[in-house]
Amino acid sequence: MAAVNNPALAAFCSLPAPELVLAQVLLRRVATGFELRHVTDREAAQECLQNTALVELRALANHTAAGAFRPIKAAPNLRNGWRCSVASEAELESALNQLYPGAIADSFAAQQAAPPVTHYRAFTARQTGMYRITTMLTDLQAAQVIRACCDARFCLKRRLWTVDGLAPDSAKAKSSIPCLEPCAVMLEFARKAVRMEQEKGKPEVALAPVETALTHPPADPREADFSAPDNPRLLQLLQLQRLAPAAAAPVVQE
Repeated sequence: MAAVNNPALAAFCSLPAPELVLAQVLLRRVATGFELRHVTDREAAQECLQNTALVELRALANHTAAGAFRPIKAAPNLRNGWRCSVASEAELESALNQLYPGAIADSFAAQQAAPPVTHYRAFTARQTGMYRITTMLTDLQAAQVIRACCDARFCLKRRLWTVDGLAPDSAKAKSSIPCLEPCAVMLEFARKAVRMEQEKGKPEVALAPVETALTHPPADPREADFSAPDNPRLLQLLQLQRLAPAAAAPVVQE
């Protein structure tokens, strides 16, 4: 194979193991290059899997098996039943970036002596417009929001950024893909949490209308639709708030 100019990819490809699991993707070295497949299809015969071209991976990663849009590519709902063969390390980089955008570069960055991690307070402090209010969550409120949004049921990235009182994800809790700063979904969820606190005052007020959803989660939820009372992240947040009520609701100064 040709030499790799990308140091992050070179480090990734230098791993001695014949196969590697990256979140829900199993990567194997084969005589013709590399093979990628869903980790649940580890033992499946090649003829039982659909051959998927490199250019088809982005579309595959965009939707779940049920057809729902995947706003977070590291969500644990990547469809299975496929395999993709690539001939070179350059094609491997392209394949992984379609399945898990930025995963190789972020993994390399996280291994440096001083990883470029942006914690919640620093990240929200630089926000403008409608996202300025995300700074107004207390540390406890922010920790609850982060735990709800970044739960392993919703994202497999290993969170390295924190807020006071909340530890980073452990190496065993998530996948090997690091999360170096809050994502757009997390930012919108934090904004929703501030508004929810402001509008409803106490978490218990919001719990009553969604009690059924708490015990019977929706079969096909829209992950990033935080206006829906049965959104799984909102339900998780309400459960956390019920177990450990946060401080008084933040007062938004427009």
